[in-house]
Amino acid sequence: MTTDPTTPPMPTDLPMPVASEELPARIRIHEVGARDGLQNEKAVVPTELKAEFIHRLAAAGLTTIEATSFVHPDWVPQLADAEQLFPLLGDIEGVRLPVLVPNARGLDRARALGARRIAIFGSVTESFAKANLNRTVDESLAMFAPVVAKARDERMHVRGYLSMCFGDPWEGAVPIHQVVRVAKAMMEMGCDELSLGDTIGVATPGHVQSLLSQLNEEGVPTHVIGVHFHDTYGQALANTFAALQHGVTTVDASAGGLGGCPFAKSATGNLATEDLLWMLEGLGVHTGVDLGLLTATSVWMAERLGRPSPSRTVRALSHKE
Repeated sequence: MTTDPTTPPMPTDLPMPVASEELPARIRIHEVGARDGLQNEKAVVPTELKAEFIHRLAAAGLTTIEATSFVHPDWVPQLADAEQLFPLLGDIEGVRLPVLVPNARGLDRARALGARRIAIFGSVTESFAKANLNRTVDESLAMFAPVVAKARDERMHVRGYLSMCFGDPWEGAVPIHQVVRVAKAMMEMGCDELSLGDTIGVATPGHVQSLLSQLNEEGVPTHVIGVHFHDTYGQALANTFAALQHGVTTVDASAGGLGGCPFAKSATGNLATEDLLWMLEGLGVHTGVDLGLLTATSVWMAERLGRPSPSRTVRALSHKE
């Protein structure tokens, strides 16, 4: 095969790092592709394929990989195989494998399989709480409280997701004080960390920094905060950069840009882990993740899902003349 001399090949090396003293030297990527990504697939992905995906993500250097969700199969049928999947991951060493639990029953199912890290998924808006949990915000917090207490008694690590932190498809822009109230409630019930979700991708950098500043003023420290951005308006990387400038060191991302939110139809995909890595490499921020191996993993998964990856970095690095 010959190459058209007028069309230069795509670069395959990494960007030149230019470190900034105002940014963290290292961050932790909380990989959500295997859970938040695959739960949005129309077809059910085979259990063995999910297990291989997670093993490949771990081999690429990701140290936190959200594995699955112990929700009722009727809610998210794509993750109905949690009991079958989790035991297939027992040979992965040195990697955190948190799982989502919706209630006490989900916690019991996760504990029975030896899970040591869980996540609960709350909302800061009444409309989404009703759509996602069929409860009010306060009712959902009341449901989570005994789950968190029991998990903490078992010395399990608990992450609290806060969805719709910046905008809601039914309610519009979400006031910062509304987010702060729910965040403080989750911290007070015993969550070890929080993930601020831009579920429909409407956040902008100024909004991000204002929310983070207000959380700090109300007693929620930056070191317990992670950010979870969607790219509906192309702002996910800009919003992540704003969070890094504030000192955030945990960023949620999804390999290949898989996923969105099954209960918010206006939501597009998660921030692609490869797009995040390309930016971080250029900023001199260390992650320990091999971009080449991760890109190959996302290409492999995209082939099995029967469509190209939405990640711009994956497409660029895997481009063939």
